[in-house]
Amino acid sequence: MTESTRSSRVLVVAAEASSTLYAKRLLEHWKSVEGREVDAFGIGSEDMVDQGFHALGRSEDLAVVGVQEVLKHFPLIRRTFHAILDEVDREPPDFALLLDYPDFNLRLAKKLKQRGVKVVYYISPQVWAWRTHRVEKMKPLIDKMLVLFPFEKAFYDKHQIDCDFVGHPLLDEISNDLLDQKSIEVERSKFGVVGQSLLVGLMPGSRNSELKHHLQTQLEVAKAMYSENSNLQFALLVAPTFEKEQIQDLLPGIDLPMILLKDEPFKMIRLCDVILTASGTATLLVGLMAKPMVIMYKMNALTALIAKRFVTHTKYFGMINLIFDKLVVPELFQEQASVQNLKEHMLKYARKGDLWQATHQELLKAQERLGDKGATLRVAKALAPFWKNG
Repeated sequence: MTESTRSSRVLVVAAEASSTLYAKRLLEHWKSVEGREVDAFGIGSEDMVDQGFHALGRSEDLAVVGVQEVLKHFPLIRRTFHAILDEVDREPPDFALLLDYPDFNLRLAKKLKQRGVKVVYYISPQVWAWRTHRVEKMKPLIDKMLVLFPFEKAFYDKHQIDCDFVGHPLLDEISNDLLDQKSIEVERSKFGVVGQSLLVGLMPGSRNSELKHHLQTQLEVAKAMYSENSNLQFALLVAPTFEKEQIQDLLPGIDLPMILLKDEPFKMIRLCDVILTASGTATLLVGLMAKPMVIMYKMNALTALIAKRFVTHTKYFGMINLIFDKLVVPELFQEQASVQNLKEHMLKYARKGDLWQATHQELLKAQERLGDKGATLRVAKALAPFWKNG
């Protein structure tokens, strides 16, 4: 195949639930907007495969966090790492687009640079929060950094890494009908949530390790809340990385008015009044829907000890609080995230009084703090110079 007739070829590594959505939107943009024939391969989701993506590794299998979880999955991670490099050696891509997943991607970037592959990093590692020394190691590995938040661009500019602020792609997922109260009430009524009923959402996370550490705690919190307020109803929101049946199998017989929901995240979140969520992108999803929330995060003891030692450059771990640079909603980590503590914070919102209203009004400002819509288009424009055939 000659250079003039070859299709565009790109390595994409998207191993997190949020990353796979952003990568999928790029694949759709290249095909439907640019009309570009793209041979995309790497790590991605089932939804990306449906777009013609060649998955050497599945995000559903590789989205792990924590020392023990990584060790458990290390053989699979290692095989996937070398499978990617073998495919790069077989036919080099125009460039590599690496999304988040820093421990894997920064090692991969080093190998790619040794092979002369251009590397674009989309969704920055949180080097501004912990292990800041990594930024110096990143300099020779990354040709372009694309970031979601303005404070990230300031950080990379300071460290002289070529960086563009593209805004947050989640904004492109918000349509006017999502916030339409009448359609929300109609949808809630389908699940028996009517009138002044208050629906509590549970979001334990998108990784298997998060389910392990969060699901049982969240169910216990729901039971404790219900014992004090029998007017509450509950919804367990299934992350895109799981099937509804997988979660159903993890649920014991629960004597609660609870529904299991599997849909696009915003469509599920909009039905809820207050949400108990694991930390991560989920806090932005909930915040953009202006739903009061309590953020929690638990991990194994060794990983928690390491995190406490190295996370020294930020006051908060909840992304929505980082965006506002203040504690808009409660966040409880590790031993603080007890059933009793979580229940007390959640019940304060469940009264849907002044605290609920004040938090709701503050979260309505989240969209303006994330820039303008059109992030995927800006990312595509930033990537345009890296295609070898224009």
